Amino acid sequence: MSTSTPYPQPVQSISVENAARVAQLARWGRGKLNYLYNLAFSPDGRLLAVATSIGLYLYDIPALSEVRFIATDAAVLDIAFSPDGRLLASGSSDKTVRLWDAASGQLVRTLEGHTDSVYSVAFSPDGRLLAFGSDDTTVRLWDAASGQLLRTLEGHTGGVRSVAFAPDGRLLASGASDGTVRLWDAASGQLVRTLEGHTNWVRSVAFSPDGRLLASGSSDKTVRLWDAASGQLLRTLEGHTGWVRSVAFAPDGRLLAFGSDDTTVRLWDAASGRLVRTLKGHGGAVNSVAFSPDGRLLASGWYDGTIRLWGVP
Repeated sequence: MSTSTPYPQPVQSISVENAARVAQLARWGRGKLNYLYNLAFSPDGRLLAVATSIGLYLYDIPALSEVRFIATDAAVLDIAFSPDGRLLASGSSDKTVRLWDAASGQLVRTLEGHTDSVYSVAFSPDGRLLAFGSDDTTVRLWDAASGQLLRTLEGHTGGVRSVAFAPDGRLLASGASDGTVRLWDAASGQLVRTLEGHTNWVRSVAFSPDGRLLASGSSDKTVRLWDAASGQLLRTLEGHTGWVRSVAFAPDGRLLAFGSDDTTVRLWDAASGRLVRTLKGHGGAVNSVAFSPDGRLLASGWYDGTIRLWGVP
């Protein structure tokens, strides 16, 4: 890793209009024995957290330099920054969630209770709640400050692989291997609605920045767009030839990125459902995609630990 700035700095956000100009700006990795599971940008966009089979990496994005490595005994399957950027939450194959001080890398707290691997973690927009999705088929809600378990959400009949809060914090979405997406009232834990239609595992869920849309990516190779308020299916996006493992909205809400087992990242116009660009270069399944908060960068990672940064040079 270089400590200088070895890639052209993007000057505009990735958008529907300039998707044809998106290019790979940088690439780095740790090798095939260090499997990458997920990526997350810090709220200020300066750091990229990487969840891997041997621990957590923190990278300084402007310099593309490694800030810190936190070794763990179990594979880290997901990672999320708190809204203020002070904490990192990591879900692991050892059934725990750990809270880390993002500045120092010190362990703050270990949360236990799940009976299987924790595949997804999410902070509420106000930072007060933590949601975890586990292969034990439950979603658990915790008080982020005290580490107290508030409630356990039950109803899925398969492992929960993704959780996401709506931007206003009122709804929590969960996607599971039972092929369903469930919407929960975040305050009460009551089930609001079950969204059905996928014919295989739901691996990733994401709300649009305005909270009106919910995207779900599945092992059935499709992404479905739902009206978050009514649960109505608005559109099914098809074209990938492998499982869709990760979905992400750009900060403007107009562009969607999907990462797939077919080795590509695809960019779609959320309003029209039009495919606007296919990004190639990964040598295997793209396990995670994430936009930077300013929308200028798109990070994608695949299992061999390779990370690519995309933007408009």
